[in-house]
Amino acid sequence: MSVPTLTLCRTCRDADPALPGQVAAALERAGIAAHLTQVDCMSGCQRPQTLAVRQSGKTAYLFGEISAGDLPDVLTFLRLYARSADGNFADARPLGKLRFKAIARIPG
Repeated sequence: MSVPTLTLCRTCRDADPALPGQVAAALERAGIAAHLTQVDCMSGCQRPQTLAVRQSGKTAYLFGEISAGDLPDVLTFLRLYARSADGNFADARPLGKLRFKAIARIPG
């Protein structure tokens, strides 16, 4: 079974260098399996710091303006994403403020 890949932009202006470690720790505490990577520029520069979530066969997402304060909503997203066969959600309200931070949704 595949797990989602989370990719954080490390070159966004004002990127929080502590965020990758905070994401990794939150995933571990929550018992959520995922690959966490960092890349240079994902072209979400108007809404830094960007986070991509993708998994084979599922819709991929790009979120902007991610901070440590968003981690509870990111974890909720990942739990729902894991339960979804195709990565889509009938109701985004459980995602809290994260639903307003979506930049793109790419069908899988």
